[in-house]
Amino acid sequence: MTSPEQHSRGHRARRETVAALRAEYGAALSGGHRAFFEPLRHGCPWCGSVRIGGHLLTRDLIQHKPGSFRVDRCRSCGHLFQNPRLNARGLDFYYRDFYDRLGEQQLDAMFGGRTRSYRRRAEAVRPHLDGVKRWLDVGTGHGHFCETARTLLPEVAFDGLDRSEGVEVAERRGRVVRGLRGGLTELAPEFAGEYDAVSLFHYLEHCTEPLRELEAARTSLRPGGLLVVEVPDPESRYAHLLGRWWLPWLQPQHLHLMPVGNLRGALSELGFTVLAEQHRTAHEPVDLVAAVWLALEGAVPRDDLPWLVPTGPARRALRGAALLAGVPALAAAALLDHAVAPLAGRLGLYNAYRLVARRG
Repeated sequence: MTSPEQHSRGHRARRETVAALRAEYGAALSGGHRAFFEPLRHGCPWCGSVRIGGHLLTRDLIQHKPGSFRVDRCRSCGHLFQNPRLNARGLDFYYRDFYDRLGEQQLDAMFGGRTRSYRRRAEAVRPHLDGVKRWLDVGTGHGHFCETARTLLPEVAFDGLDRSEGVEVAERRGRVVRGLRGGLTELAPEFAGEYDAVSLFHYLEHCTEPLRELEAARTSLRPGGLLVVEVPDPESRYAHLLGRWWLPWLQPQHLHLMPVGNLRGALSELGFTVLAEQHRTAHEPVDLVAAVWLALEGAVPRDDLPWLVPTGPARRALRGAALLAGVPALAAAALLDHAVAPLAGRLGLYNAYRLVARRG
């Protein structure tokens, strides 16, 4: 447990960090946030159809960085995609301080607490693991999945790949055998055919070119190797019921959301055979409580963020009061999430799916 003195030191250190970052963010925003986007697309990035239309308009509901984001839907194949899409500069700006620096400790604690989900992933794949010795987890972050999966699959050696420095932390802490820093499409030729299994857990939706990522995953696998893909399910009824408050929209980070039929088709074209399609074990019962939390956060964002104008003690007091008043709603939403979970399949509420496929 953190002592009051440690808590005070932590607050002081954060205030100093935020103050130091204000100039950095001021410079990044000097040209306006429109400089962070590519030109508008007029065709679907998945199937090429020009039958596309606006589906969702939202803001950054988690970090509250400036800008608005549009998600379009393809009326031919159902693919959903951010349009206009963030460019390289924009991706750097909106990812900054989410998984690293200001956000690193909080995100590491959150991902570290998802042991049950990691066990479900490993258990869901285990029936198909015939002779798997080397597994590459792409988008591994700090390697928490690999650490948990190793307890269920002690015969498997896990490597992790990620663009962030978290993968180096994962290697230092022994969560992965090797921590590979970079992008899968760039590094795959270096270890072509080396892996018996490759996992893409909630990774494809963050990628600018998901079809190229699938090709790179195929390159990384030996013939007969397993590919495991888990992504949000845009066909979930929660996506419609909760609108922009549905957490898996996660704008501006999620660039693509793929209906399961589209992903199955893409894997088939790459020579994969889908062995299992899993919805129940990929579902996380958090949709309602996350929606309430996002609404509360949006009403009174925290003021110690270097991209927002500092507000002072009155605003902090208002935020504290709003969050305290929202506790009953959060508790009720969490209970309802778990009460509905056994019926989620019948009601079409599963928020994610997982495909296990074998390379031909």
